Amino acid sequence: MTSLETFLAAKGIYFLTFLLLFLGLYGMITCGNYMKKLICMNIMQVAVIFIFLCLAQKDGGTIPVLFSNLRNAEDYINPLPHALMLTAIVVSMGTTGVGLALLTRIKEKYGSIEEDEIIERENK
Repeated sequence: MTSLETFLAAKGIYFLTFLLLFLGLYGMITCGNYMKKLICMNIMQVAVIFIFLCLAQKDGGTIPVLFSNLRNAEDYINPLPHALMLTAIVVSMGTTGVGLALLTRIKEKYGSIEEDEIIERENK
């Protein structure tokens, strides 16, 4: 294996995760469509979940189930970050649902979900 392949195998997931995070942040800042902003927010939420799960991993660790040949706590991966990320996924789905409901109401009131058009109609 070349050094690039070794680096990507070891640290590539961090690069991809931060790429997702900055892609979501860039989309939130630059997009004028509220639906696109909601999608970018979901991308950022997934990236944060990936970051936590990547940081929770341990080289040589296994799932927290008692095996006869493993007796030390150092041999197991901590299940708490994984449980917290399950909660984060549920919260993410809740915020997406609320966001979609708000977008529906915005579309009914203003006839558009484009930020510029809504600001123009509100200022009239």
